[in-house]
Formats: sequence, C-alpha cells, structure tokens
Amino acid sequence: MTARYLYEHYFLAHINFLEIPMEFYELVRSSTSASQPIEVIPTLRPFDDPGKTFYYRFRRIHSTIVHKTHMVVKFNDNELTRVNELFIEPQWLERPHDVGYESEMSANPFRSFSQIPVRSRYQFLLDHNHYIIMTFIRGPVCRGQMALNSIHDHFWVMFQDPDYDLTVQNPNFLIEQADNLRMPIESVSESIFKSFSDEYRNKGLAYYKAKEALTNKVYPKGFGIDAIWKGNRPEDSPLLTINRHFDSASVNRGVMGELTRTMWVLDYPHIERLYYALVAGYDVYGNLSHQLNARRYMDFLRIEGEANFVAYMPENKRLDILKSWYIGDDDIEDMTDEDRINTRPTQVLYKTDHPKSEFIEQVVNHHILKSTGIAFDDINYYKQGEQPPKMPTEFSTAKDIQDGARSLTAPGTGFMEHLVDHDLNMMHIRVINPDGESTVFTLNINRWHDNANSMFTESKQLDSSKDTIDFLSGMHGSYINVFGIVNYVDLPDFYDMIANFDGSDTYKAKIHKYFISRSDEKFWETFDWFQNYFNESEPLTAGLYDLNRYYSKPF
Repeated sequence: MTARYLYEHYFLAHINFLEIPMEFYELVRSSTSASQPIEVIPTLRPFDDPGKTFYYRFRRIHSTIVHKTHMVVKFNDNELTRVNELFIEPQWLERPHDVGYESEMSANPFRSFSQIPVRSRYQFLLDHNHYIIMTFIRGPVCRGQMALNSIHDHFWVMFQDPDYDLTVQNPNFLIEQADNLRMPIESVSESIFKSFSDEYRNKGLAYYKAKEALTNKVYPKGFGIDAIWKGNRPEDSPLLTINRHFDSASVNRGVMGELTRTMWVLDYPHIERLYYALVAGYDVYGNLSHQLNARRYMDFLRIEGEANFVAYMPENKRLDILKSWYIGDDDIEDMTDEDRINTRPTQVLYKTDHPKSEFIEQVVNHHILKSTGIAFDDINYYKQGEQPPKMPTEFSTAKDIQDGARSLTAPGTGFMEHLVDHDLNMMHIRVINPDGESTVFTLNINRWHDNANSMFTESKQLDSSKDTIDFLSGMHGSYINVFGIVNYVDLPDFYDMIANFDGSDTYKAKIHKYFISRSDEKFWETFDWFQNYFNESEPLTAGLYDLNRYYSKPF
C-alpha cells in the first residue's frame, strides 16, 4: 500500500537518482518483473485497476526533456530513509492489507489509504509540496485560459502545521467525512447535465462546515502563527509562489513578487483533493462533463484555501477582505457577518491596520525556519508605507539595475496595457553588464481580476489600470512569450519605455529595439543563449523551452 501511494503521487515525476550522470526515470506499472523488459500496463488514471499481477518498475526517460513536463523528484538514500520513517516504521491505523480498485474506493484517497497514518501521508505531501503543487499548476489541467481563469494571477500558498491539522489529530473525523470528500473523478464520461449538478459542491460544503465545527470545539480561541507549518529541514518549502501567465502557470519556492492580493492556507485534506481532482483523476481527453466538473470543483477548492487564510485575519476584517477578492460576485457581496461560517477569533496579535502584510511578514521574518533561506523579494516587495526608490541616473552596478527595476512596479502603466493587449504576459530579459556578464530577469505581468469565479466571462473581470509588473530574478515559466536584450548603457531608455510608454511610434520603436521578433535573424542565437543560461543555472530542473506561445507577429 505504501508503493501504491507513492506511485499514485509520483506517476508524473521525473525521478533522479544521481545528479551525475544526469538521468531521469519514470515510475510505471508493468506486467513484467525486473528480469524482463518493461511492458507498461495502459490505464487512463494511476488509480485505475492494473489487473491481477503487476510490478512497479523504473523506466529510463530517453526522450528530450522539455521544461513544461519536467517535474523532478530526487530518489536517493535520504529519500529512502524518509519513506521508511514515514510509512514503514510507524504503527498503522489498521493492519496493512490490499485494497481493491473499484472506482468509488480508488478515486477517494481518504478511503483507499485510510489504513496509512494521516500524519505520514500529510508529511509526505509537505516534504514534496513544491512538486505536488507543480503537478497541477504545470500539469495538463492548467493548460489553457479557461482552466487557468480559476486562479488569480499571483498568490502565495502556506500550509497548516500537522500538529494543528485536525485530520492528523483525529483520523476518525477523516473516515467519517470520507463520503463528503468524494470528488468528481469517479467517472470521466457522465452526462453533460450532471456537470451542473451541485452534488460535489454540497458535499464539500458539508465537509467544510463539519471541519469548522470541530475546529471551533478544539480551538475555540482560533489559531496563531504557530499553526502555520514552518518547515522541518533547510530544503523544505513552507511557502510557495504561484504565477499565472494567462494560458500557463508556474510555481516557485518562497515568496516572490509584490504583496499578493490573495493567499491560501492548505491542510491535509485540501492538498490531497487538489492533487486527486486536478492531477491523478484528471483526463485531458475527457468529455465536456468531466472537464467542467473539474473546473467547478477547482472554484470550491480555491475558496476553501482562501477561507483558511482569512481565518487568521482579525474578525472585523474578514468579510471585507473576502469581498475585495470577489468584486461583482453577488453571492459574496451580499454576505453579512451573520452569513460567515468562520466566527472564531484569531490568536494572531495585530498592531497595524494592515493585517495581511503584517501576518505574512510575521510568518516570513519570524516564524519559518531561517535555514530555508526564504525571504521577501528585494525588488518587488514593499513593506507597508515603504516608498519606491528614485530612478538611478547611471547603471554601473547590479544594485543600480535592481533599484531601477524597483522604481517601476507601480500599477497601470501604458507599457503593461500594450503588452497584455498583445497577449504578452511574460518577458525574459538579458541585461549585459559593464563587465560583460549578464543579469537575467523575467518581467511578469500580474493582471487584475475583480474575481476569479467566472468560467466564461474572464474579460469582464479584467482592469488593466490595476495590472502590476514583477521583475523576477532568473528564468521563470515554461513558455517564452518574447526575449529582450538590453545593454546597461541603454537601461535609462529601457526603463523610460516601461514607465512612460504611450503607444506613440517613438515608444513602439523602442519595443522593436529591445525585443526580439520571431523573424529576427538573431532569433535562434538569442534562443540558444537563454536556453544555455537556463541549463547552466538550473541543471537538474531545466528543460527545453516551448516556443509555441512566442509573440506570433513579426515586427
């Protein structure tokens, strides 16, 4: 059952045993044992029945490594020790036994793996939370505009500490709620009319209300900062950053970019449902019913993560915060304090009138393990009341370049509006320094949405006057929108373009000067430089970039 749990979570992983040689493997189910060539058992989903006799096998990946599907997990002696610590050594909740593959059982991990200690399952997911979140942020479910308009363009994710997770402390509660934790993945070919059934939404809401009732009983005074997981090891990721790039998305360790508008807090049942509903149980070739069900369920999971975060805010601020994320959503805007499910206080002590920034600064600066190295972004993050620096008059040092970028993060410039009008949400920029070395930035546009609760009318939720831009150090994303090259002597002119772009021919000429058209004779030379930079800076996780979304019109 441990092997089954690992397989169902690792079936998309590119597994690396030793960084040298740089080889990757995938975990498969085979009808043949290790003494014979691998014969992969084809099933639609990793929890489908593989038949009576099968073997878990590692198969080497020989195809070209492309970044959009390259999600790396290290398998080494430390990982083997950790698997034993989590799954083999602890006393299980039941005597270990095989479980069948009937769809109602196998599509519900809270039933199929109920014998494995909840703490073991949750700690495994926390150990690998970057990979787990990456599987749905970069996986098949998050390809295309309609799938991605269920999330905001930029948000941070935190995790409930296992010692404060009620499903870890009270496994019977999880078993009792197993039916309410069912997901719309038991079938991939239901009637289109069932797509708009509220069955799974109502079950999820019933679970959430039961969880809140139990939390109110066990923690009547609410949670403090200690209830946020701080990490156990230097390599842990107690905070993650999600960036949407219109029709793709990326996840990075730490808190990147400006203060995010929304944040999530995930507990064990939440992260497990995200994974099974959007990764293990998602069929990219499924019919419209299946895909609509997955999309609607994602809305509910997003709201639950946001609600978990809001519970840490002052009681008198919670409703206003929630409403600020759902502008134009009648169900949210009509809510009153009497409608709130979460009514318990918080143990977090606030000293300012800006609880969101105060909370995340407490978490990052004073709570999480210092050895993780996670800190706020030097370019994009501003403390409450902090003002942007003045634009430098010359650019002779890396700090000058950074200060110039930091001065340009105000919302709603003409440059950003021009870019998003042309479906450019992300630019990779090479700055050539005085010493001949290069500094690489990813310019990422954070598009404002009044709310992310609309499946078909995203354009009506946008407000370009509130869009912001983050200057992210290094290479981000899997799809290149456009390359840019700037010599340090041209930085004043380049930054002027970003700050003052007005659509005139003069400023359009600057775009042509600094950005590389797909018809440029230096296009492939430029691509090779960026690809080689990526390969050298992140040798384990780098892969070939996808150019299918490069700006389509030659200029």
